[in-house]
Amino acid sequence: MTIAQLPAEMRPREKLLKHGASALTDTELLALFLRTGIKGKNVFVMAQELLERFKGFAGLIHASAAELKTFKGMGGDAKRSQLVAVLEMARRALTQQLTETTVMNSPNAVKQYLQLELAQLKHEVFAVLFLDAHNRLLSYQPMFRGSLSQTMVYPREVAKTALALGADGVVLAHNHPGGTVKPSQADMKLTRTLQEALALIDVTVRDHIIVAQGKYLSMAEEGLL
Repeated sequence: MTIAQLPAEMRPREKLLKHGASALTDTELLALFLRTGIKGKNVFVMAQELLERFKGFAGLIHASAAELKTFKGMGGDAKRSQLVAVLEMARRALTQQLTETTVMNSPNAVKQYLQLELAQLKHEVFAVLFLDAHNRLLSYQPMFRGSLSQTMVYPREVAKTALALGADGVVLAHNHPGGTVKPSQADMKLTRTLQEALALIDVTVRDHIIVAQGKYLSMAEEGLL
């Protein structure tokens, strides 16, 4: 069944205009963007399979044009480039929100941003959000990359970057590709080491957030800082 064959109240565009974009499922939202399916596969099936293949919108955010090209129905340059562009706009919108507002007053935006940046990665990455004195984002920087089980983090490099940016505070972040967000003893030790190192240059650790696919943990919210 095509979108045009659906009852008016079930069509994604009409549903969006009447109830807002949040009323649409992920499949409906992507189908609305794709507009048409391919021979033997309607647009809703295509949208659902695309989301499954890339593990949701967070995975699509990181998908390259070359990766999208391998999905049947996304071989055309126009549709593929449009999807890459709109996903990049979503990522930039979150970045803009964090640079213009107080990060610590927008915890959900921070977590959504980190989900997009880190949750889908197959390798562990340690990143830092550098904040100004008003807790606005100065820069997001993935600083260290490791294996699935560990990563090497050098406090000196974090401090050096904080000084170069004139940062007043930082939010530490890393992903757990294994799926759990429970901090390990190594995570706790690293957090304390960075707190002590950054305190020497009057930079405070505001939080340490661990993300996995669909999950997150804030050490500050858990009282672990």
